[in-house]
Amino acid sequence: MSDGWFVVSVEGAAWITNDAFGGRCVFEGSKPAKFADLGITLAVLERGKPSGMYHAESNQEDFLVLAGECLLLIEGEERALEAWDFVHCPPGTEHVFVGTGDRPCVIFMTGARTADKKIVYPRSELARRHGAGVETETASAAEAYSPLPRWLPGRPGGWQRLPWA
Repeated sequence: MSDGWFVVSVEGAAWITNDAFGGRCVFEGSKPAKFADLGITLAVLERGKPSGMYHAESNQEDFLVLAGECLLLIEGEERALEAWDFVHCPPGTEHVFVGTGDRPCVIFMTGARTADKKIVYPRSELARRHGAGVETETASAAEAYSPLPRWLPGRPGGWQRLPWA
């Protein structure tokens, strides 16, 4: 693949999976480097699984729920979301998503990328109750995710086809 434009289907793109967080389609996964200016991910959350650890970034992030239902934990509050709900997180907004409902929740995630990006994982009792919070606040992703399984190549649950398609 070149550094120029490309087209890839979600089924044909690179996927990673994690027992704690579900699956991710990473469109840039087959390229040698990440997109320079914008991160794009398609997250698939099963019931009760968070999208990651409760955090706040110094960059803007935006999210669109495409299918299913989830719970948004944002700035210490809970908000139920369903398909076609859009979430805008200005820099510094604490947030994470947790899958709910009886089918996978699919979220289109995008965020700005800057050289001076900073992230913090604050201690949040709300996030901890949902399995998405750190014990002690940290600015280290390695520390925040250290007790959890690593991401591995592959689709969640050995999917051959996307179950929501």
